[in-house]
Amino acid sequence: MDFERKDFAIKRRNRRIVTGVLAVLVVAGISYAVAGLEPAVPSVDRAVVFLDTVERGDMTIDVRGLGTLVPEKIVLIPARDAGRVDQRHLQAGMAVTPETVLIALSSPELEQQVFDIESRLRGADADYANLEAQLETQRMSQLSTIVQARGDLEGAKATYEVDAELYPEGFLVRRQSKIRMAQAESRLEVEQERVAVMAKSSKAQLAAQVARREQLERRLQLERGRVSRLKVRAGIHGVLQRMEVEVGQLVMPGTILARVSDPKRLKAVLRIAETQAKDILVGQRATIDTRSEVVDGEVVRVDPAVLNGTVTIDVRLDGDLPAGARPDLSVDGRVILAHRENVIKVGRPVYAQRDSRISLFRIEPDGIHASRVQVSIGQMSVNEIEILEGLQPGDQVILSDMSAWDDHDRIRLQ
Repeated sequence: MDFERKDFAIKRRNRRIVTGVLAVLVVAGISYAVAGLEPAVPSVDRAVVFLDTVERGDMTIDVRGLGTLVPEKIVLIPARDAGRVDQRHLQAGMAVTPETVLIALSSPELEQQVFDIESRLRGADADYANLEAQLETQRMSQLSTIVQARGDLEGAKATYEVDAELYPEGFLVRRQSKIRMAQAESRLEVEQERVAVMAKSSKAQLAAQVARREQLERRLQLERGRVSRLKVRAGIHGVLQRMEVEVGQLVMPGTILARVSDPKRLKAVLRIAETQAKDILVGQRATIDTRSEVVDGEVVRVDPAVLNGTVTIDVRLDGDLPAGARPDLSVDGRVILAHRENVIKVGRPVYAQRDSRISLFRIEPDGIHASRVQVSIGQMSVNEIEILEGLQPGDQVILSDMSAWDDHDRIRLQ
């Protein structure tokens, strides 16, 4: 029989114990070494980030906004009388003069009023002629009465003269003749005064009739003018911007029929974010990019109201308009707020705010790693920011949005 040797079993057991202890020590050492290592630095593709260098120099503080070109003078052409649209003679974009007919309206009511007033005017002319004839007849009748009164006076005088010779003073016949003569004289005077009164009355009646006729003439001119206004004219030299009505549409007084503008004088209407518009003032200089040319201008109006988070400003353009400039053309405007000299500046990060504190990744001397630094910002322009502290001229920083690495204070560029 074969028997297992006791010393061999003991050696094998000891060897297993030593191996296990060594394994535990190796695992513990590795764990300790790994725990002592620093976290891995994340890598960022250098091609996808935007780098800029801090520098010292002059800085123009400005704000930018999008907008359109609009005419400085826009004439709204309203309907002055009720009517129906019969014709539209022009289309938008066509040149017009003050006498150009844009729209033809029709109004049977106005035409009927003109006919009625013309009829009344002809009746007034007939009434005037009839009154004039009546007054002339009355005058001739009164003149006939005066002639008769003058004859009666002459007869009374003759009778008195005869009675004065036949009868001495104090006789009744002589006194009666004298009274009849005095009555005849008085009647003649009354009839003559009546002629003068009739002349004044006739003049007043004729004047009243003339006034009524003139009133009808003015009414007729007014109504004819209203009929002529049914042909709606442009009123100025310019371009038809838009027709506001269609053929067959019934319009009331005050309805806007068309818009006419002067295309030679345009202004830029810009919409600036309300957070950036607080420093914009009338009189500040501006530049307008029409995509074909950059034009200088001046702020002439700042809207006091905020609409959809923007403030509207008007910029008057200097000099002649660039080629291709037309109403409703989209433009890019830049308003110059101030000019600062000898400041530390860098390109504007996408998330920067004025008078705030942000963090930026600054490139380390090795050119491979970047560390997070806190930076204080002062003034801002469209493309630059003023650095108050945290960076020095010559520092190179990342301006791109690095929010994906907010949990890291150091990155590696590759």
